[in-house]
Amino acid sequence: MTAAAHTSINRRQFCGLGAALLGFGGCATSAGSSVPYSAGTDRPKTPVPAGATDCHMHFFDKRVATVPGAPVLHPDTFASDYRAYQRRIGTQRCVLVTPSAYGTNNQVMVEGMAAMGAAASRGVAVLRADVPDAELKRLHALGVRGVRFNLVQAGAVTIDQAKLLSPRLAEMGWHIQFHLLGERLPDAFELLAGLPSRIVFDHMGRIPLAEGTSSAGYQVLRRLIDRGNTWVKLSGPYMGSKGAPYPDASALARALTQAAPERMVWASDWPHATEQTKPDDAVLFDLLADWAPDAHVRRRILVDTPAQLYDFPAS
Repeated sequence: MTAAAHTSINRRQFCGLGAALLGFGGCATSAGSSVPYSAGTDRPKTPVPAGATDCHMHFFDKRVATVPGAPVLHPDTFASDYRAYQRRIGTQRCVLVTPSAYGTNNQVMVEGMAAMGAAASRGVAVLRADVPDAELKRLHALGVRGVRFNLVQAGAVTIDQAKLLSPRLAEMGWHIQFHLLGERLPDAFELLAGLPSRIVFDHMGRIPLAEGTSSAGYQVLRRLIDRGNTWVKLSGPYMGSKGAPYPDASALARALTQAAPERMVWASDWPHATEQTKPDDAVLFDLLADWAPDAHVRRRILVDTPAQLYDFPAS
């Protein structure tokens, strides 16, 4: 055994012991390595609790056909790439979301779940309202726990189909995940409030950051959260922001977290398919410490709420 290999093994053993003693999923250090489609190499400064979950990320595979005119395309990303992300950031569980590029073809997401492992991954599919019951049962057995309606990069599904599909998903304990611009929330409120299934909003509800908590969309989002069946992903602070370190998005994230910490989950949105210049994922993770300064609240956002929402085993 080489000295380098011996050092590497000792370091992994040390990190594992430290994680066990401290209750964290990773070893706090500034030394990191590069990750595909992520800037920087440092690890997060914020401690990562064991069982921490990244609730929104994507895989891409050029061997699978994309839909004509797909608005968001990306080079290949596979489980090996994402494991490098996990080693750097310290999260242990993930939720794969079918990218809009594939329409209702969930092959890449399903294969990604298999590669990441049943105990450590869940999936969110894209399905039309007429999906057969047998397909829902098959996907449930594979680890899917939600259906995404992307109404920003639209085309595969419409919001009216959500009304038709929601009762079937409610029976299975699934949720409907919406990527919907915040400006559209007031007009969609009655439909959304009438859905019997759980609701999850992508990327902080895409509330317009210039208006933030004063916007009509934010008020509607709060009404939905207060009804008790709506969750929000603290993710994508770069979407609509003036730029890093995203103070405009952070103001919104803090307000949401202070209002309903039990309804928040965190997500990386790796590999940041909408962004030509990739953000630093350690910086993105450390933003959570600003949004939720209390370690117990962060654990709830990173571990406890995702376990309940996505049906992960108890950590």
